[in-house]
Amino acid sequence: MDRPLTFLCVTCYFKGSDFLKACKAAGNTVYLLTAKKLEHADWPREAVDEFFYLDTDENTPENYANMEKGLAWLMRNKPVDRVVALDDFDVEKGAFLREAFRIPGMGQTTARYFRDKLAMRMKAADAGIPVPPFSSLFSDAAVNAFIEETAAPWVVKPRSEASATGIRKVHNGDELWAVIHSLGDERHQYLVEQFKPGDVYHVDALTVDGQVGFSRVSRYLNTPFEVAHGGGIFRSATVPFGGEEDEALQAVNARVMEAFGMQFSASHTEFIRSKEDGQYYFLETSSRVGGAHLAEMVYYSSGVNLWAEWARLETAMAKGLPYTAPEARQDHAGIVVSLARYEHPDQSVFNEPEVVWKLDKAYHVGAIVQSPSRDRVLELLDGYAERIHQDFHASAPVPDKPLD
Repeated sequence: MDRPLTFLCVTCYFKGSDFLKACKAAGNTVYLLTAKKLEHADWPREAVDEFFYLDTDENTPENYANMEKGLAWLMRNKPVDRVVALDDFDVEKGAFLREAFRIPGMGQTTARYFRDKLAMRMKAADAGIPVPPFSSLFSDAAVNAFIEETAAPWVVKPRSEASATGIRKVHNGDELWAVIHSLGDERHQYLVEQFKPGDVYHVDALTVDGQVGFSRVSRYLNTPFEVAHGGGIFRSATVPFGGEEDEALQAVNARVMEAFGMQFSASHTEFIRSKEDGQYYFLETSSRVGGAHLAEMVYYSSGVNLWAEWARLETAMAKGLPYTAPEARQDHAGIVVSLARYEHPDQSVFNEPEVVWKLDKAYHVGAIVQSPSRDRVLELLDGYAERIHQDFHASAPVPDKPLD
């Protein structure tokens, strides 16, 4: 092929700038399909050859039909070699376009395992990967059997949302049925799962030719559910390198990627370690870089820019070239982020030498710290969380869709 490869990147959220820059730097032609409302966002315009817009970001048949017509028109004169979805909500869009135009990459069946919480639980269970007891809501009899066989409390989760959006916790059968009835004709788009108290971890990784080439394990210091539903302060930190948590979660993450058919992509996967039995349970995964600035935390821990490496990986796979993940450092890092009462809070309080990044976003406050010592990272995160709670913190209702 004597022309540059053409990548159509899809995201209806403002993210992935480093991917776009690295994709362009690799010599590719880069198109960006995004929401019309983001037309004037601070995209790296020097890295994007052409922009295309959707009036709505919804994953509906009507929107899919419009995307199909638009790409068909584009491809009459401009080839598209790869489609890359940069956000969770765009994974289905990317898979649909690949299927419709026979573009290589993850198709709709595999994409389900990285978007549909019911599909991913069923696939993990079939592969012998521990998951909390769960049930679809298709059948009244199945729901009643779940109530009889599984101890409360339970959580009702939407199958296709991201983060902790739309999750409701219930404590008995009557509460569960009240929630199910409130869902009306949408109940088939939800599942119910036993709530397991415990520590929640995330594994941020790159998979190459079906093998995990890089991964970093971290633990949420407040679970996403607690932050979303309790107005908490978001914190996460890397786990001890080579320790039991690190080794166990790297191993089970590799099993998840293999079972789900991941060939090449970035991924963000979450697990919970049950306080009851100490076992690690799979919660969910996604074929993209983690949100909430976790990519930045991983970068300051490892030196690996997940967005940029994902772009290089996609380029290598499209060209049939070998790709090797970069050597990773082993520094500890942690992040703290919160909504703030002020539009532009004074973040000069984050003044320790370990501070390597500060969040620049209206009505938010946050920082990333880096140190050879995990104890020092945790000490700083605890202190900053207390300071944020006293001087800055604000909370808001759980959104219908995640803000990031």
